[in-house]
Amino acid sequence: LGVNAYPAAEYPVNIFSKDILERFNDNNMPEDLLNVCLAGRIMTRRIMGNASFAELQDYKGRIQLYFRRDDICPDEDKTMYNTVFKKLLDIGDIIGVKGYAFRTQMGEISVHVKEFTVLSKSIHPLPIVKEKDGVVYDAFSDPEQRYRNRSMDLIVNPQVKTAFVHRTRLTNSMRSFLNNKGYLEVETPVLQPLYGGAAARPFKTHHNALNQTLYLRIANELYLKRLIVGGFDGVYEFAKDFRNEGMDRFHNPEFTQMELYVAYKDYNWMMDLVEEMVERIALDLHGDTKVQLGQNTIDFKRPWKRYTMYEAIERFAGIDISNQTEEELRSTARELKIDIDDSMGKGKIIDEIFGAYCEKEMI
Repeated sequence: LGVNAYPAAEYPVNIFSKDILERFNDNNMPEDLLNVCLAGRIMTRRIMGNASFAELQDYKGRIQLYFRRDDICPDEDKTMYNTVFKKLLDIGDIIGVKGYAFRTQMGEISVHVKEFTVLSKSIHPLPIVKEKDGVVYDAFSDPEQRYRNRSMDLIVNPQVKTAFVHRTRLTNSMRSFLNNKGYLEVETPVLQPLYGGAAARPFKTHHNALNQTLYLRIANELYLKRLIVGGFDGVYEFAKDFRNEGMDRFHNPEFTQMELYVAYKDYNWMMDLVEEMVERIALDLHGDTKVQLGQNTIDFKRPWKRYTMYEAIERFAGIDISNQTEEELRSTARELKIDIDDSMGKGKIIDEIFGAYCEKEMI
């Protein structure tokens, strides 16, 4: 039909769906809503002969579209409506539309489409998630599918985007907090000739030009400490680290961490800083230190309750191990049905007890 399904040209988007819905005014319509241009995916369609409705999802939300055959095809050739729109477009196709905002007879704010452009044709239609009266049908909810196809998850479960947005806002808040303290953000090597700063198995690779084995870093600690040695009083890094070990919902072979090193401080000062920073992040993200997580409300307002590891184990496991020898600790761990082996020293055994009985109580 001569319709390019994958045009490379710019499409002049000038508004988002959310902006139209928020700024629509029946009595005093903003002038820019009379000439809107937006783009997104088709999420639903209702074909009704010479007029049809569709729902468009863009970055900020969804809005209803109204198509009328004679507006789309004012001349004798009705191909763009009768064939392209009605027969060849699928759920998930990306289109651009131009028109004006109006309210339908049913009272729904919509866009009356005067022109549409195919911007990207989907190879396969999306799974159709339906919602009626607050009840979701045919939800794309299988965890295996969602984690293996995150782009699909984001499209059909748009609320998932909130986690991505909050993560970016969180790192921006953290970065702003540390910058205001006068600490310097740096970058350290990802490929290292000798990995260190933690105990983990590395990923190994080969540098052809140097004919040398290199490792993906398991931590950025040692290079940050070298910067402190070199004369910086405070440095931090958002680092991608890699550990070639097991995987579960709490451990990923590739992960991001922020590490901070400041000269002339101790761990009590660091605890104070963490409390202050996390409180600041909660306020920046939620406007309040109280954050709802499921059925629980977590208050990040300072000061926080603090335990030593001994105190935490006594509180949550009901055992005082502060004066136990290594052999007594081994016996205690076995009584608590904690899996240990002969290679574990006193510190590791304490850590295993803490992990089994205390960590879940502190999340």
